[in-house]
Amino acid sequence: MSNGNEIGRKLHGMTLFTEFTNDEMQSFLELVDPLEVKAGENIVKQDEHGDCMYILVQGRARVIHRKDGKQFELATLGTGDFFGELALVDEGPRSADVEAVEDCKLLQISQSIIRALAGVYPSAAFKLLVAVGRVLVARLRKGNQKYIDSLLLASGKD
Repeated sequence: MSNGNEIGRKLHGMTLFTEFTNDEMQSFLELVDPLEVKAGENIVKQDEHGDCMYILVQGRARVIHRKDGKQFELATLGTGDFFGELALVDEGPRSADVEAVEDCKLLQISQSIIRALAGVYPSAAFKLLVAVGRVLVARLRKGNQKYIDSLLLASGKD
């Protein structure tokens, strides 16, 4: 992947890392696992065991849920987006495939990386987890609003 300074500059502009100091960022970059995925390849597979999240540093990917022989595109992800964060909490099965639309550079973050970061810079681990939480809450609010809108739309058809 690129050198650490270039990745660090990219990360500082992302929601998850805006509050990181330079020292916290450097320690984080020393711990994470970079990953490169070619266009068309799967990054994660639905129903497989998950134990880490991913941050998309470069490229685009799509999230696809498969059921009964059909596929439903749930989202398109770009630079700065992250996915797989639920695996940090429960290590359960992945809820969807994530496929690279174009060549992607990612950072893979496991529970052990967050624990190691907490050992060196507890404030950085806290900042990261709070930022992930904020994004999850925003996603939940958006999903709730879509659900409410669908209920209102359905009740208006009477």
